[in-house]
This record gives sequence, C-alpha cells and structure tokens, in this order.
Amino acid sequence: MGATPLMSLGMRAMAANYAALQVTGHNIANASVQGYSRQRVELGTAQGQFSGAGFIGKGSDVQTITRAHNAFLTREAMTVKGLAAKDEARLMQLQRLETVFPMGEQGVGHSTVQFLNSMSDLASLPGDASTRQVVLARAQELAARFADAGGQIDQMQHLLREDLKTTVASVNELTSNIAAVNQQIAAARGLGQPPNDLLDARDQLLSRLSSEIAITTVMAEDGTVGVFAGGGQRLVLSNDAQPLVVVNSAGDPSRAALAVLDNGVPLRLDETMLGAGRIAGLLQFQNKDLVDAQLLLGQMAAAVGGAVNAQQKLGLTLHQPAGSVPAQDMFGIGQPRAQPMATNQKDAAGRYLGQVTLTITRPSELQASEYDFRADPANPGSWQVTRLSDGVVRRVQDGDEIDGFVIDVGTPPPSSTDKFLLQPVTRAAVDMSARLTDPRDIAASSPLTANVAAGNTGTASIASLTITSDQVNPQHSASISFTDANGAYNWELRDRTTGALVNSGSGTWKPGDPLPSPPDADINGFSMTLTGVPANGDQLNVVMTTNTTTNNGNALALAALRDQGIVGQMRQLDGSLSKGSTASDAYASAMADIGVRVQGADAISQISTSLAIQAEQTRSSEVGVNLDEEAAMLIQYQQSYQAAAKVLQIAQSIFDTLLNAAGA
Repeated sequence: MGATPLMSLGMRAMAANYAALQVTGHNIANASVQGYSRQRVELGTAQGQFSGAGFIGKGSDVQTITRAHNAFLTREAMTVKGLAAKDEARLMQLQRLETVFPMGEQGVGHSTVQFLNSMSDLASLPGDASTRQVVLARAQELAARFADAGGQIDQMQHLLREDLKTTVASVNELTSNIAAVNQQIAAARGLGQPPNDLLDARDQLLSRLSSEIAITTVMAEDGTVGVFAGGGQRLVLSNDAQPLVVVNSAGDPSRAALAVLDNGVPLRLDETMLGAGRIAGLLQFQNKDLVDAQLLLGQMAAAVGGAVNAQQKLGLTLHQPAGSVPAQDMFGIGQPRAQPMATNQKDAAGRYLGQVTLTITRPSELQASEYDFRADPANPGSWQVTRLSDGVVRRVQDGDEIDGFVIDVGTPPPSSTDKFLLQPVTRAAVDMSARLTDPRDIAASSPLTANVAAGNTGTASIASLTITSDQVNPQHSASISFTDANGAYNWELRDRTTGALVNSGSGTWKPGDPLPSPPDADINGFSMTLTGVPANGDQLNVVMTTNTTTNNGNALALAALRDQGIVGQMRQLDGSLSKGSTASDAYASAMADIGVRVQGADAISQISTSLAIQAEQTRSSEVGVNLDEEAAMLIQYQQSYQAAAKVLQIAQSIFDTLLNAAGA
C-alpha cells in the first residue's frame, strides 16, 4: 500500500489534534470573559479504505466545533437578572423619595403644629401686632414646606423621565446590535457551521437587554432570534430593530410612558405587562410609589389649608370698623384637575370636546387618591367613578359630590368613549402659598360675643362659643331665656339696630349638650357650651363683636384644629363620617408608609440580587470554562498531537526506505 496513506493518516491526526489544541487555547484565553461559553472540537472517524483484507482506517476529521449551552439555565439567568435590576431601580428611587418626608423640625408635620401653636399664642394676645406677624411667618413657612416637598416630587419625576430616556437609548443600541449580530449569524449559518463566538455575543447582548426590559425570544430557522417586549410588542425580528421611545402618559402628560415606534407610529406598551427590567422598576415607582407620595402630601396640604381657610373666613379681621374688611383665605392651594385622556375626542383645532371640572367642598373628606371617570355603560347619562386607591366604583350624576369634591360635567358632555383622570389633591401641595401679608388680615376675633345677663340666679356660664356657619349675620342679636330649671328655653333673633323680631323658637337643653340643642341647632350660625346649670328666668345674649382687639374666639377655633381629625375623614353609606387623622398623625403615617416601602424594597432587592448571582453561577458552572479541565485536555491533545507526529515521522521513514530501494 505504500507510505502515502500512512502519511495522510498522520497528517489528519495532527490536523485534528491541532484544531483541538486551538479550541482549548481559545477556552483558556476567554476563561474570565463574561458570557463566554466553553467550546469543544467534535471529531469524527474518517471513512475507511476498502482492501481485500477489509477496511483500513484513514484517521479522523474535525466534524464541527460546538459550544456548551443550556437554553433553560440561560433563560432563567436572564429572567432573574431582570427582576434584580427592577428591584434595585425601584429601591434607589424610594431611597431618594424618603428624603422628601424628613423627621423632626425639617418635616411638614412639625411646621403644621408650629403654625397652629402660633394661633394659641395669638389667642392670648389677639390684638398684638408682633404676635400676628409671627403667625404670618409660620404660615409662610408651612406653605413653603409643602411647596418645597411638592417641588421635590416634581423634580424626581423630571429626573425619572430623563433616566428613562437614557435607559431607552441603551435599549435601542442593544436591539440594533442584536439585529446586526442576527444578520452575521444568518450569513455564517449558510456555511453549515455554528458561529459560536457570535452566538455568545448575542446571548450577552440579550442578557444585558433583559436587565433593562423584560423580553421573550423566539428562535428562527435561519439562526436569528426574535425579541419581544411585554405585551408581545416586537423589538427585533431578524435584522430589523424597532426603537423604543419615551412618551407622555395617556392620563397625565407630566408622567412618562413607553412606546414602540412601528413605522413611525408610537404603540404604547402596557406598563403592567413589562414584568422585569430596570424600566419596569422605574415605571412601577413612578406610577405607584411616587404618585402615592404626591397624593399623601397633597391630601395633607388640601386638608390643612382648607380647614384653616374655612375657619379664617368665619372670623373678623382687625380692620376697623369691625367687619368692614371680610376675612380672606390664609392659604392658596393647588387647584383640582380633571385630566382628559389623550384618546378623548377633539375638535378640528385639537381641543378636547368634553370637559369635566372639580370643586373642593369638604377638604377634610378628601382622600389620597386619583379617580377614573368615564361614562356608565349600563346607565346612559350617568357616569362611573372609580377610586384608584382601593377600586371603589360609584355612579354619579352631574353636580354630585363624592369624597369632598363636586364633579361638574361640561357642555357638551364627554362622549361615551371619553375618559378622565380626576386629581382632586395631586397638585395641592406644590402650588400651596401663603396669601396674607398684612397682620390685620388674620381673623382672630369671633363675629359674635356671648354674655350672661346681670340678673341671672343660676350657675350657668359660657364655656365657649363656636361659629358653625359662614352665614352668620352680625346685624342680628340673639337672646336665649330659660323658662324652667330643667333646661327649657325660648329664643329670639332680632335686628340689632331696629329691634325688630327676625325669628324665634324654643327647645330644651341638657347638661353636656350644645346650645341651641338639636334639632333646633341654628339660630344665627353659632353653638355654645355651658358650665353650670341655668335657673328659671336666666338669660344669655349673643351679639355682634365690636372690640376685635380683645376677642379671641376665632383664634381659639383655629388653634383647636391642631387636635382635630381634619385629614382623611370618610363618609359612610349612612352619611356618617369616620374619624380622620390630625395633621401631625397624618404626616407620621405618610413617613411610616414610605419607610415601610423602602424597607420592603430593600429586602426584596437583596433577595432578587442573591438569586441572580446564584442563577448566573449555576449557568456558568454548566457552560463556563474550568481551567483545571482545560489544562488536562491540553495535555491530552498535546500527547495526541505528538503521537500523530510520530506516525508521520515513521511514514516519512518508510517512504524514504522505499525510495532508496527503488533507486537501488
């Protein structure tokens, strides 16, 4: 047979082992490269040559070079990595949000208490100019604290949008690179062998992409991979990538949303379907945590500011003569808004046709929530309002009041497909301001003064007088005369100037009850509490206040707001009101709410990060490079190569012997 087949066999063996040595060296060189998968040479026996004595082997050939790959572990590592990135992104944002609700003297709660305490000082010296100046300073500080906290939340929203834009730019770069690698892989697959390093590069790109946005992948027959985001929106298909863009939220344009550009048309992604990735964490924080913080702050601002304004208007200022300058609001509060959805019907000029407006009527009943407003499909002409904080659904008509605000439907009314996002308190804090600048404008005096007649024989005295209505007429004087020792009384309301009878009535008072007693509870918009017991013939008089420099009735009522549950009262189905929180308790509750979220997010982030590390270690142990194993393989292939070289050397010697014999 000669030496030629033996030489060919030795050369094949050398070539096969040389290829194995190259691949092993490639593994060793990339052992520390992130995402590299171990490669192996697959050898196959060369077809033997037939002879009369049977088939004589011709060595081996390199069939292909494979890479170690576990699709399940790779997908698991990508998924858990995306969850870890989502949890970490939300945690970082929550830690920043926590600074908006500081403890101690820097917090809104402390400023609220300080302001209301200044009203107690004013009650002691209702006519003192310096005391009134302190009240104005406290009011300005309180408004500034609310506005600053609201401004910080707005700044966080702005920075979050910029963060989203940066992340989206990274996503678009990754998807473009994946599309380019797809094209290279498809071209290489045409040669009949897997491009292992390109496949590793694509897996690494997909892993990085999964950290930014949750994805699903579909393998095509040509080796390319299709990449889809939450809800099935295409990001990459073959060598074509569709970019993501940051757009305005359909409900509130100040908030960000995500869309895929399909032939230039933005197709919004459903945030609830994103699942994992850094983008999902940012959007979850924006749409839940940041909104909730804004609403908690807005609820406090609207409740405190509204209660102070309402009580302020019930009093008399220091301007003379008394009552000549009506009391004005002490605080300006951000107005409620009804945000039309971007999909609502518009006219030719792009203006929304249907309009909805909100009016705050009972600030203490405002809830820390936004509302979804749309037509009631089961009742034409009615509207369906869903409180987003707890999902409570109510049917309303034009002009109905819910949760402390009235809903007015414009003309023409919204269409059956229109939707609105109702925001009663969302902007209350950031737009809060102190309106009064003149110390005389503080209404510390009650418009009415109560006294007991000089000839009374009972022990009854007036403990307090509270104004209960803004319909008090200071030109009317009221007198209450007790007709027996059991509390029966008659009352008269007369014109202060002419003495003409305006109204009259009777009732029965019991110790512990207000006066006048229910149901005859309104004579001239006031209510008194008594100490002691009146006797038959005793008389109480309620007249217009003339000396506003000494009367402190309204200052006492303003100071009393500190201990009243003026935040978050909720009206029950029977019309009764649940007990609200004081301003300081509401702030403490808001701080606790944010603190609990931070602690929970921290724990979840630690767990998901640990799981991501574990999943990557499991994947790497399966497909990564083991240097000890590669060193052993290197020795094995070296020995095989040396043995093949020996075969070639022997074949060369035989060939030389044959040549020498033929020459002889």
